[in-house]
Amino acid sequence: MTMTPMKRSLASVAIAMTFAASAQAASPVEKPDKVGVCAACHGAEGVSTQPIFPNLAGQQENYIEHALHAYKSGERKNAIMAAQAANLSDADIKQLAKWFSQQTPVLYTPELPEGKN
Repeated sequence: MTMTPMKRSLASVAIAMTFAASAQAASPVEKPDKVGVCAACHGAEGVSTQPIFPNLAGQQENYIEHALHAYKSGERKNAIMAAQAANLSDADIKQLAKWFSQQTPVLYTPELPEGKN
């Protein structure tokens, strides 16, 4: 069975993405100093202890970066996050996003308060 040019292209992209993911996983980053600011709500390793705060562990690096920049610019509205992001430099945001993306994600369903089904 021969591969069409489109299938060869898709296979090449899949292989390249696999190598890129492996390279990222192979080079873990040090825990940034600013993680402490995030830990109060999102947990020390990016796993929140409260269901109202999202887990950051294992989130996509570019998503975390985009979200923090959006909070900082006011494009995304949340008074608490805007205040936290206001004090982060672009380098801080990049480091935090990279570090949290490399943490082990968890999946859980928070329990709803009694009577809220």
